[in-house]
Amino acid sequence: MVVLIALLALLGIMLRGELSYGAHLMQRDRHVSSPSDCAESNAQVVAARLRNPLDEQGFPEAGDWQNARPVVFCSDWQGKHPDPQRETEVRLLWSPQFLCLRFRCKFRKVHVFPEVNQRRDHLWDRDVAEVFLQPLGFEMKHYKEFEVSPNGNWIDLDISPRGALNLMCELKARATVDDKSRVWVAELAIPMRCLTEDFNSNRDWRVNFFRAEGADPNRFYSAWRATNTPKPNFHVPERFGTLKFSSE
Repeated sequence: MVVLIALLALLGIMLRGELSYGAHLMQRDRHVSSPSDCAESNAQVVAARLRNPLDEQGFPEAGDWQNARPVVFCSDWQGKHPDPQRETEVRLLWSPQFLCLRFRCKFRKVHVFPEVNQRRDHLWDRDVAEVFLQPLGFEMKHYKEFEVSPNGNWIDLDISPRGALNLMCELKARATVDDKSRVWVAELAIPMRCLTEDFNSNRDWRVNFFRAEGADPNRFYSAWRATNTPKPNFHVPERFGTLKFSSE
């Protein structure tokens, strides 16, 4: 009888362990599964330290991206109308020489210019993922804008009250589209010298991420940190979140 009780107790411990491990895996692989999951409550994103040199094409190795904790969003620029089928996941990596970003974008339909893998003006008129970066010391209305499309086009701009200027900072960009899974993935490797002349990983920056998908009148504008403007407008630096640089 004592042996039977001991065996039952051991079985219970093993089952609890399996359930706990399964829950851990689900949490680790979590993506947006319902509209309520789209609300990004944290106003902070952390860029992980690059552990390996960039590959021969100038991008992080696949394993390095797993060290960067993502932020996820799928609500519109007002924080409303969440659409899990247009979920955007963003990860960041840094080294003293580069800031790298990876966008994983679920989509309903791809809408792009015919050109591929080149710098393209007015890229924002088609499907894009965007990041606005404001290093420490910049004035409120001064920041850098980078966009990338599902077919690998990009644009880089310096935004200030004087207007938008082309950066031409020799960044690297690439993208792939998985039509079956309805996901496109894009990476940017931006030279740090294009962002700031005095990079210090102990200093926080300000940042926001955006998506635009589709054609008018049903174009969908989504944002990590909602700008809350009456009409779609991403250029609201007062609503940027915080970018921290981890040493790990």
